[in-house]
Amino acid sequence: MHDLTGFQRDLLYVIGGKDEPHGLAIKDELEEYYEREIHHGRLYPNLDTLVEKGLVEKGQRDRRTNYYTVTRRGHREIEARKEWEAKYLNEDN
Repeated sequence: MHDLTGFQRDLLYVIGGKDEPHGLAIKDELEEYYEREIHHGRLYPNLDTLVEKGLVEKGQRDRRTNYYTVTRRGHREIEARKEWEAKYLNEDN
């Protein structure tokens, strides 16, 4: 996960927290978090990157709608990131 941008990491977390979200649902979640519009030209190429890296799978709901799920590898990467963050965010330090 060290080679992902912060935006790609946020995409991965949103997908992992939803049940097979489609692109517009992911976009809506991120727009709420970022408090600004996320353009399709930013969203979909980054989703494709996560698919290419094997962190996310893309399925087809119908002819116009794709959905996304986090792969096992993606879940392992999320867990590893959480463990790494916990080392630095641990209040006992």
